[in-house]
Amino acid sequence: MFLTASILKQTLHLIYDMKATMRTLYRTLKPGGVLLATVPGISQLERGRWKETWYWSLTILSTRRLAEEAFPRENVEVGSHGNVLATTAFLMGLAAEELDWAELEHRDPLYQLLITLRAAKPQAAS
Repeated sequence: MFLTASILKQTLHLIYDMKATMRTLYRTLKPGGVLLATVPGISQLERGRWKETWYWSLTILSTRRLAEEAFPRENVEVGSHGNVLATTAFLMGLAAEELDWAELEHRDPLYQLLITLRAAKPQAAS
């Protein structure tokens, strides 16, 4: 079974062999299929349920390199969300509702709180 899309939300950092996971995600997509993923950037470590499997912390650079080892470079888009205020609020345990939307929307590449990934498998040759 091949997928048109795969959504992997806040999971990749919990898998030790991320390279094998990316290759598997690529393999399971149909030609033209898309992987959408998010991973935490700046974050406190988990003390509870995920404590024993929180293996990695990622940045735009590491996420891009990981994706480009499985997907063609031109089909990989990586971005980040966050700024010093949003990151500080997150680390202090504040809810998004406690900040203004404009405060959250501003992006500062030095504070990569959430990393986003879009990677597409090439269309099949016709």
